[in-house]
Amino acid sequence: MFVTTTMRMQSPPDQVSWLPVPTTRLLVAVGAVLMLSIVASVAVMTVAAAWQVWGVSVGLLLAIAIADALVVSQRARALGTLKVTRRVPHTLPVGVVSEVALRVANHSGYTTTVWLYDLHPVQCTAAQMPFKVTIPPGGFAQLRYPLTANERGNLQFAGTAVARHSPLGLWQSRIVLATAESVRAFPNYAAVTRYALLAVDHRLSQIGVLKRRRRGSGMDFHQLRDYRDGDSPRSIDWKATSRRVRLISREYQDERDQQVLFLLDCSRRMNAKDDTLSHFDHTLNAILLMTFVAIRQGDSAGLMTFGGHSDVAECFLAPKKSAETMSRFLNALYPLQPSLRTPDYYQAALDVGRRLNKRALIVVISNLRDEDEDGLDAALAQLKRRHLVVFANLKEKSIEVQLRPDRTLREAELIDHAAALAYAIKRDAVLARMRARGVRVLDVVPDQLPMALVNRYLDMKQSGVI
Repeated sequence: MFVTTTMRMQSPPDQVSWLPVPTTRLLVAVGAVLMLSIVASVAVMTVAAAWQVWGVSVGLLLAIAIADALVVSQRARALGTLKVTRRVPHTLPVGVVSEVALRVANHSGYTTTVWLYDLHPVQCTAAQMPFKVTIPPGGFAQLRYPLTANERGNLQFAGTAVARHSPLGLWQSRIVLATAESVRAFPNYAAVTRYALLAVDHRLSQIGVLKRRRRGSGMDFHQLRDYRDGDSPRSIDWKATSRRVRLISREYQDERDQQVLFLLDCSRRMNAKDDTLSHFDHTLNAILLMTFVAIRQGDSAGLMTFGGHSDVAECFLAPKKSAETMSRFLNALYPLQPSLRTPDYYQAALDVGRRLNKRALIVVISNLRDEDEDGLDAALAQLKRRHLVVFANLKEKSIEVQLRPDRTLREAELIDHAAALAYAIKRDAVLARMRARGVRVLDVVPDQLPMALVNRYLDMKQSGVI
């Protein structure tokens, strides 16, 4: 869906620079005249002649500059006849390139050449600007540029800046065609869309979803069908076989109507960045994808945050599997931002116990530290009394690069390597103790989290764990 915004100049005094603004070309011209005057003054060797050279050169430059400024000042008000229409997607997925289209119409009676820069949100990056465009009288120009949102939330376009240069390029007049327009930047749901499309074509392996061989059979009855070679004799329905006078097998499916609750860490650790996206944004993308998969599997999905501000910590979405679940998640996730607080795992576990009575798969997503062990042990013990727990830990890519076995270390890098190794050993020890207590652990870098979560969830479904 697109939002179309029209911006037309209403001549507010704070948006138009009627006075000409000097350009870099004018500064270069002033420097060149000064250098030539100095050289000429040294060459003539007399004070009177030197002053004459200075007077002529400076006066000539001043006259040219004033004449050029008068021309651009007379044409400045014509910029107000421009009309700009912007077409931008109503929602922008974070980290995905979107296209913004501008239509610039010239309502003046003569050809206009201008430089144009769209004042996009500061949380976005754009390319191919500024544009230089020549528009005939009564005509228009179509411009497009790529825009990438780097942060979630409500983003604001400030307007479109237009500049016109003087005939000699020494001055320019400027105008801002302003409007108040906002768009919303959501977590990247492109992976969800791609999953849905590939699921229809049974090509999920292309995005890393692994189809493992079933180690058991589901517990929910699905349908009766004709017996096939390889079916277990225990699956034969003898009553249906006697009625139809041929072998009939019972077919079972993975259990449905299970609950999945994401326990999302909103503490300061999730602000870490290995690339353009933070660990927190990678986590939101993973949550959206796994939510979509869980709903397709007949399960319900919910969300609870912890370790954030007081208002964020109360963000709780009860597990549901309705068609509106994805919309609920998108609307709840896009304004979330990590805080500067430390995570309180035990309090989060108590909140889960207070709000969730039915047994569920609890997916804790966080960035683990070795100092978390005491509070984390108590929290996981509290959760495991009733629920099945998966702890997804986000590893830093910088640590993984430091510990790469094929990496050749220089002498100056030995201290960093030793520190990274000590840090990794302590964290691995914490994860090993978690596994020993029956907690299923994922330890991945952030960009691998979406597929790792989906594969672990599907494996648990197929093995009958949930």
